[in-house]
Amino acid sequence: MSDVQGGPRLDALTGIRGIAAWLVVFYHVRGSLHEIVPQSTIDLFAKGYLAVDLFFVLSGFVLWFNYGERLSDGGKAQAWSFLWRRFARVWPLHAFILALFTALALLLVLIGKPSERMPFAELPLHLLLIQNWGLTDHLSWNDPAWSISTEFAAYLVFPLIALTLRWDRLGAGVLLAIALAVCALIAVLFAAAGTMSLGLYIPQIGVWRCLGEFILGIVACLMWRKWQDVPGAAGRALLACLTIVTGGLVFAQPETVFMPAAFLSGILALALDRGRVSRLLSTRAAVYLGEISYSTYLGHFLLWIVFKMAFVSDDLQIGWGELAGYLALVALASVLLYHGVEKPAQAWLNARRPSWARSPRLAAAE
Repeated sequence: MSDVQGGPRLDALTGIRGIAAWLVVFYHVRGSLHEIVPQSTIDLFAKGYLAVDLFFVLSGFVLWFNYGERLSDGGKAQAWSFLWRRFARVWPLHAFILALFTALALLLVLIGKPSERMPFAELPLHLLLIQNWGLTDHLSWNDPAWSISTEFAAYLVFPLIALTLRWDRLGAGVLLAIALAVCALIAVLFAAAGTMSLGLYIPQIGVWRCLGEFILGIVACLMWRKWQDVPGAAGRALLACLTIVTGGLVFAQPETVFMPAAFLSGILALALDRGRVSRLLSTRAAVYLGEISYSTYLGHFLLWIVFKMAFVSDDLQIGWGELAGYLALVALASVLLYHGVEKPAQAWLNARRPSWARSPRLAAAE
């Protein structure tokens, strides 16, 4: 869930992030839509978890775009500033939503309806953002925050990746080989776990899912830097994406085999694109939707729980009016959380970062 800085054509990467966040929203409400939308639509929403894989690849891309060369050139001294800024970016809103969840859990205990989905013993793991590092066998509290936990792990690894090699000196063939190897490892990992779906076994292997796709995003950014001024590069990347997806579907391949590669090539195509799609996703409305997407992503699940308690009958089905009301609440909450919690808290922490986390070279990246 990172920010893209530096150049209007990359605004499209922010815009696509907003769409992905809303796909996750519909993924979580799909079970209550059987009375108002056809099953085919619900089946489509059921694939909304793949938006998280898009987030992981996108995160690797934009973090390398913003920080990769600075970390490579600046060494370990730059790593501490990077880690503090990522902490300031993701932790405050997570902690705020977790506090709201805790208040709800206490209220449920007081009225004699405690929730097994909110185990107080696991709160320290969530507070430290390590809840999805293989320490439990289930999701709890704010379900979407599992991916923030794994992203936090990726942030810790990112400086090590940046300092390992001079990645900018690698040729396109080497980068492609790295991408293929990572895609193969992801497929083998899920096959060994006994599943062909990227959305299963999240507590057990979600962190490896994130790390693998995060690396694919780094590779995509390195490719973009090499090809950004090459005529026709966007079209070739798009053709590669469409070929991968078509081949995967026609030959009935598991999504674990082809979707990570499809996201890599798709994000690369979007970053390279200077045409209509890029301009559409770079409009002010689309970019703003992307800017508040972290608030959308982290806030919608709690709202859905409370909304069901207050307005949804025992059969858990809703009509168009209830759906519109809930979506409006999510949109409003996203705006309020972004301007009232997320950005002020981020600015407050960055203004008070400790001496060991200060680095003027990275200050311009946020």
